[in-house]
Amino acid sequence: MPGATDGDQPGAVDARGMALAIPVVRLDPDLPLPDYARAGDAGADLLARTEVTLSAGGGRAAVPTGIALAIPPGHAGFVQPRSGLALRHGVTCLNSPGLIDAGYRDELAVLLVNTDPATDYVVHRGDRIAQLVIQRVERATFVPVEALGSSERGYGGFGSTGR
Repeated sequence: MPGATDGDQPGAVDARGMALAIPVVRLDPDLPLPDYARAGDAGADLLARTEVTLSAGGGRAAVPTGIALAIPPGHAGFVQPRSGLALRHGVTCLNSPGLIDAGYRDELAVLLVNTDPATDYVVHRGDRIAQLVIQRVERATFVPVEALGSSERGYGGFGSTGR
């Protein structure tokens, strides 16, 4: 499917001027489809289908988006938090990134959590609540071996590179 080539339409466009077509079922026809805020953005905004109150100090809810997708094989969707919600309100995605496998066909829902210790947060219908990034993914074959080859990092784990 041809994508944006003139810079006027935001969207993910490859070097050939092609965008990956993602079939979408609108479960709520009054909400717009996911879209990119600006040309070159990696994440398309997901919107809330319902209003929900996230209680202060860890209130959480699965917020429906009003859409179902058919992500093509060899790709996956990754639901990411919106930085403005996190910065201004302490609201983020609880399981970030949320993984949407190519075979999933039900309504997308975003698991939001309110980390603000004192203030409830109300998600309103139509609010931008998260971003969806579609990426190509590889399928791996896991091969048992007796030992792993060495690397510069070696066994260094959490915090091993310093502050």
